[in-house]
Amino acid sequence: MNPLRTAMPAMLRHAGEWDGVYRHVAADGTLLDEHRTWTACSFPDEGDEHYIQHNRLSWADGRTAEYRFAGTFWDGLLRWDTDRFHGVGWETDGGVLMLRLERRDVHGAYYVEMITLAPDGRSRARTWQWFKDGAPWKRTLCDERRIE
Repeated sequence: MNPLRTAMPAMLRHAGEWDGVYRHVAADGTLLDEHRTWTACSFPDEGDEHYIQHNRLSWADGRTAEYRFAGTFWDGLLRWDTDRFHGVGWETDGGVLMLRLERRDVHGAYYVEMITLAPDGRSRARTWQWFKDGAPWKRTLCDERRIE
């Protein structure tokens, strides 16, 4: 059985497919980037990967990107170690998901992410607070709706 079922039960409410928009905003509020995203979250009961996420990103100019990454739960935290980032995730008493991810693809950068699921489970908001070289750098605002 997946240990997240008991250790992070609110996280499992995020299982399924999501459609949304990511907006990256500079510290002064200037829009830096905007793109659509399809995200699929799964929680396998077998194997070493306790969380798997797939992303498909698309921009208005035709650019696309696809990613897959997985996390493993141990010692009370969901942990990631990928080519682009490494870090941990946990669940608050109120069921909010928190992540702190060090970026490997952006030197000196990390972000803290807060993911809040709407009470009906049909939409969620994700906010990333980015820091670079120890100072606030930008924010990412993600608005998503469940599609499956």
